[in-house]
Amino acid sequence: MARHIFGLSAAMVTPFAADGTVDLPRLVKHAHWALANGTDSVTLFGTTGEGFSIGFRERAAMLGALAGNGIDFGQKLYATVGASVVADAVDQARLALGMGARGLLFTPPYYLKALDEDGLFAWFSNAFDAIGGDLRGVILYHIPGQTAVPLSVALVDRLRKAFPGVIAGIKDSSGDWDTANAYLDAHGDLAILVGDERLLPRAMARGAQGSICGLANIEPALLRSVIHDGADDPRLKAAVDLIVSHPVMPAVKAMVAHRHGDSGYARTRPPLVDLAPEQAKSLIARFDDIVAKEPVG
Repeated sequence: MARHIFGLSAAMVTPFAADGTVDLPRLVKHAHWALANGTDSVTLFGTTGEGFSIGFRERAAMLGALAGNGIDFGQKLYATVGASVVADAVDQARLALGMGARGLLFTPPYYLKALDEDGLFAWFSNAFDAIGGDLRGVILYHIPGQTAVPLSVALVDRLRKAFPGVIAGIKDSSGDWDTANAYLDAHGDLAILVGDERLLPRAMARGAQGSICGLANIEPALLRSVIHDGADDPRLKAAVDLIVSHPVMPAVKAMVAHRHGDSGYARTRPPLVDLAPEQAKSLIARFDDIVAKEPVG
């Protein structure tokens, strides 16, 4: 019997209109596109989704637009919580869970660095206690390249013991195999998810359960074959290497715009800057050349 795994979730890009507001029709269209083309779920407000620049009222509007347009929240939607103030994290969590989200991708507080682990444990504990009985499906978000606040194996263990049944997984976006391997060794019964797609074939063979990632906005079928079929496609590394040779979020959005044939998807929100037209044109041509090749191996 095949084991049940988390699978593939698109770290959804957030489309912006020309006036800088969230473009809800494009958001809905892209969520349906991602689900129709191979993702098992979508995750809002993450790093690729520029969640760091999306306020509470915008979050409510985005969730409402998806709920009102056929997205099955209980099975298909996760929401990222990203705040340094406990009360703000609690508000974000309650909003998503109250609308039926399957779970939360929970970011640590990211303003202070070199935190004492007792303090970090207390921050999560205060937030989890305040959210209360509705708390479910928490995926801890380890992304030290952005937060500079690592989540140790020991911290995860403490949170699991303090909040039984609440922690469903860990998303490791460190890009470091030893870190992913340590999570798999210590917490392999959870959904260990790999953010750096280049590590995904190796991680899946080791017992990981999938990914929440930016490339799922562009090539979900390629990733799905790695996660669900055990493929090890060399095009995956080449595609990711190309994306990360550019400013990553603008590059992903340029490719999403290309996939939809709609330049409106390419807009980023300050402090990010869109790719220059010639950069985007070169990226698109090289990316399409990579994925057009027949997989080998």
